[in-house]
Amino acid sequence: MKRTVKPPRVWQRMLSGRRLDLAHPSPMDIEIEDIAHGLARVARWNGQTRGEHAFSVAEHSVLVEKIVRKLEPGLGPQELLTALLHDSPEYVIGDMISPFKAILGESYKGVEARLQEAVHLRFGLKAITPAGLKKTIKRADNICAWFEAVQLAGFSVEESNGFFGKPPEGLKLKLAPLPPTEAQEMFLNRFMDIQAALARQEEAR
Repeated sequence: MKRTVKPPRVWQRMLSGRRLDLAHPSPMDIEIEDIAHGLARVARWNGQTRGEHAFSVAEHSVLVEKIVRKLEPGLGPQELLTALLHDSPEYVIGDMISPFKAILGESYKGVEARLQEAVHLRFGLKAITPAGLKKTIKRADNICAWFEAVQLAGFSVEESNGFFGKPPEGLKLKLAPLPPTEAQEMFLNRFMDIQAALARQEEAR
C-alpha cells in the first residue's frame, strides 16, 4: 500500500495570529507589529558582537534609514519607509550572514525577494525598489555595517574599509546595542513617524 507523504509546512504563525506562507507570502498576512517584534530579536553578525545585548536588525534598520536621510535629504516618506523596511524579510527568515547567503545562492534570494515584495505591497510601496533608491539604501547599509564591524564585531578599520568602503567624512555613529523591547519600540516609533508624514503628504494633495 502506497503511503501518502504529507507536504512540509511552509508557513509560520506570527504572534498577531497571522500565518505567513513563505512560498507564496500574502500582503494580507503581514503586520508591522510582527515585523518589529521579529527584527528586534534577530541579531546582526550572528550575535558575534560586543555588549550585553545583540545588535538587532531593528536597530540597524532605523540607523540605515537615518543615514539615507543624510545622504539624500530630499527623499519623501515613501522612499524613507522603503529604507526602514529594507531588511524586513529577516523577521521571518533571520539575518543570514553574507558568506552563508553566497553558499545558498538563488534559492535564498528568491524567498527573500518574494517576502520583500509582499511587505512593500502591504504598506503601499513599489513592489520592486527603484534602482536609484536601492543604490542609496545599499550605500547606507554599507556605512552602517562599517560602524558595526569596527565598534561591535571586532573588525579593524582596514578590514572594514576593504569590505564596506570608507564612510563619508564627517559622518559619525556611536552604536549602543539595545534590549529587544527598546529596539522594537524605536523601530515602531520611526514607522509611525513616517506614516504620519505620508498622511500629511496625502492631505496636501
